[in-house]
Amino acid sequence: MPGPVVVSLPDGVRLHAESCGPEDAPLTVLLLHGWTLDRRIWHRQVTALRDTFGDAVRVISYDARGHGRSGPTTLRTATLAQLGDDLAEVVSQLVPHGRVVLVGHSMGGMTVMEYAHRHPDDFARRIAGLVLVSTTAEGHTHTGYGVAPQLARLIRVAETAGAGLLARCGGWRTPRPLLELLRPTLRWLLFGDVCDPADIRLTTAAVARASLVSIGGFRPSIGAQRRLETLAALTGMPVAVLVGDRDRLTPPPCARAIVEALPSTDLTVCPGAGHMLMLERAEVVATALLAVAEQAGAADAVVGGRAGGAYPR
Repeated sequence: MPGPVVVSLPDGVRLHAESCGPEDAPLTVLLLHGWTLDRRIWHRQVTALRDTFGDAVRVISYDARGHGRSGPTTLRTATLAQLGDDLAEVVSQLVPHGRVVLVGHSMGGMTVMEYAHRHPDDFARRIAGLVLVSTTAEGHTHTGYGVAPQLARLIRVAETAGAGLLARCGGWRTPRPLLELLRPTLRWLLFGDVCDPADIRLTTAAVARASLVSIGGFRPSIGAQRRLETLAALTGMPVAVLVGDRDRLTPPPCARAIVEALPSTDLTVCPGAGHMLMLERAEVVATALLAVAEQAGAADAVVGGRAGGAYPR
């Protein structure tokens, strides 16, 4: 039933996870957050899953290494390859049996792709569906920050230099006063036309938990990843891709490239939304997630059919 779970990784890092639902549920939905965030960003989707499927589905969300309440990363292990291996361990330890739907936002989606690339047999055997939210299979190829190309190049240079500096700051975290000063920048970078104050507060609180080596260290790996060929090999499962048309980090061309690699994918473009769709368009993300879970077999185990349909905003 609901409660914290710890995953001990081979290198000694301990991941913090939260689990809702019985361990023997026929389907598990596993939620992966984005870069500098933590598992709390999925709170509305967790509620939607529980309200709809009850104990027919187990829901697990966890903090990646160097994020949230999980153990630290080092500069050497701050890579998507490591996160893909970590996900393999999470699946092995927490979900040894049954079908799994993977849901990844931004870096979380890239982690899913890395898991598929590095552990193809396990992926094919265990994974029954995918939901990819505001993510990319082409690194920073399409990242233009929503500004003119010349300014985008300057931002990229500044971002790269800043990431390199932060990567060498170890386990320190961003001071709260500095985060408060940066809140308008976070709001511009991560959100679209409208932003609920509670959502920017939650996002800022998540960034406050990420170590500086995580903020800076993962950036080169994220920018360099290329996994379209990996995606093209994934067939026979329901896949939903969602993106905001105001997303400055993983804009719609990122999502369309994924759909081209997986032609049967259901693509949703959210007008006016930015990078944080789980918060900005919670109901839309929940609807897509519930549909994939149903196609993966969740509805077969629900006694009396779906409950309600009022998703939390």
